[in-house]
Parts: sequence; C-alpha cells; structure tokens
Amino acid sequence: MPLSKLTRLLPALAATVLLCQAPLAWAAWAPTKTVEFIVPAGTGGGADQMARLIQGIVTKNKLMPSSMVVVNKGGGAGAEGFLDMKNSKGDAHKIVITLSNMFTTPLATGVPFSWKDMTPVAMLALDEFVLWVNAETPYKTPQEYFAAAKAAGGKLKMGGTGSKQEDQIITALIEKATGVKFIYVPYKGGGEVAVQLVGKHVDSTVNNPIEAVAQWRGSKLRPLCVFDAKRMPYREKIADKSWGDIPTCKEGGLDVEYLMLRGIFMAPGVTADQTAYYVDLMQKVRATPEWKKFMEEGAFNQTFMSGTEYVRWVANEDVRHRLLMQEAGFIAK
Repeated sequence: MPLSKLTRLLPALAATVLLCQAPLAWAAWAPTKTVEFIVPAGTGGGADQMARLIQGIVTKNKLMPSSMVVVNKGGGAGAEGFLDMKNSKGDAHKIVITLSNMFTTPLATGVPFSWKDMTPVAMLALDEFVLWVNAETPYKTPQEYFAAAKAAGGKLKMGGTGSKQEDQIITALIEKATGVKFIYVPYKGGGEVAVQLVGKHVDSTVNNPIEAVAQWRGSKLRPLCVFDAKRMPYREKIADKSWGDIPTCKEGGLDVEYLMLRGIFMAPGVTADQTAYYVDLMQKVRATPEWKKFMEEGAFNQTFMSGTEYVRWVANEDVRHRLLMQEAGFIAK
C-alpha cells in the first residue's frame, strides 16, 4: 500500500481502536444490587453517624447505580460485623466502616478475626478523642480534674464505649500517666456516653468530638483537652469557643496521644476493580459540601489513604494496639 494512502487511513484506524477500547471502560465493575454498609458498633456513635452520612450523600447525589443500606452489627464489641465480612468472601456488595475495634476486639475476646481477613479500601479520616467533663463542674484543666479524681480515691467514673476498646485503652493510659484510678463504665455507643455524662451518671468521658458536639453546643459538657500532638485546626465558635481553642492533653501536663481510624474495608476475595470502585466512590463523597461540613463540625483529622500506603498504616496500627493492650492487661488469655 502506498505510504500516502496509509497516512490517510491512520485517523480512521485510530478512531476504530478507540471505539473498541471504549466498551472496556464502560464495563468497569459497579454494584448491581443493594450495598450493605455494616457498622460494627451501636447506633449514635461516631462510626454510625459517619456511615449514615455517607449513605445520605451517595443517595442524594446519585453516586452509585444501586441503593445502600446501613446495618448495625455491634454484637461482641463489633465481632458480629467483622465476622460477617470475613465470611462473605468475594461479596463486593458489602462494605464495613472500621474503627480501632478492628484491632482491639480480636485481642480482647479471642474471636478468630484479623484485619487481614478483609480487603483494605481507604482511610476516610482519623477521629480525635477529647477529655470531657460536665459543664456544671468546676474543672477547667486536666490537672484540676485529675487532682479531684486522686482526692476521691478511685471513686470517680470514666464513661466510654465498650470494654477493652479505644476509650478504655485511653483511660488506662491516663491512669498510668497520672497515677489516678477510675471506675470505667462501658456503654454501647458514643451517643449514649455523652448523654450519661450530661446526666452526671459518670464524671468524665473520652468521647470523639462528633459524639459530644451537640451537648457542647448546649453548654452541657466542657472539653478539657484533645489527645493529639497538635490542636485541632477548626475555628467555628461552639459555646463561645472553637475546637482550636481546646489545648492538647500534653499542653495540660498529660502526655497521652491517641487517634482512631475511620476507614472502609471490603470482604476478602474481591477483585481490584471492585476495590477501585469503592475508592473512587469515597473520593466523590469526600468532595461534597456535606462531607466537608461534617468533617469541620466533628473536628476530624482529614488524612486520606488508599492502596499500599493504607495497608502499611493498618499493619503498623495492629502492632501498636497489641502493645497497648498487653500493657493494659486487656488481651484474652
């Protein structure tokens, strides 16, 4: 074939190739039935609130061709939800929002489960912990509160979500750092924990910001410090203060830091295309005004990870939690 004729044919050949390739992109995996969004915790807590927000954003903005339903499976400190995922091999119509009970529950209960039994998708954010007291108490700093707790001889109550999980780990770290003892009182979810502190059934909590912000707005609770290396960056005024006004616990003389995962996992045995679909979905969720508002109101650390970076972070946290649990004496024998 003469070169001139071949040259004239090249644009047509290129268009044909593109047409042949296009269906491959269109054929990328997407859900074909309702996606079950599992929350391995009770209603009203941080994980539940985040999952329901995501469901609402996906539905409102039509980000997915099928529906999404949130299902709470918090039995056994979240073991119910995690074992469901473990036993749903290859089911890409199930996702789970994870928190640090993904590490603590197997260690505390002996349940045969590991984060390696699921497929990591993405870290959506890291959740802060704040030391809260009832606003009617006189305590303005951590040291004032710990002095009162020490004087009470171990009779003050620290409320938290679950036993031998994040809240009790932080309580154990506080006890070690201060020499103060608390009576730890476990509840089913962070929403209930905040209500119990308002009702003075406990003396303090280490709730996440999103779990206590309503009570702070209502001037019912007072934050004393945040368990992070730096102050939260948010400046919106809440009860005449902002999240950024809350000092770190280290500033208040308490050298304790703890952040909690808010991430997404899938069942084992799913494909790379299926995992990529949910990574993309969560990126779309994070780009919405609703998500950004939620992040600011809940004072989240907005770190995002996926792929090998996320897997590496999870593996490191698994090791760290084992050490923390061992030190606190929380590992099942």
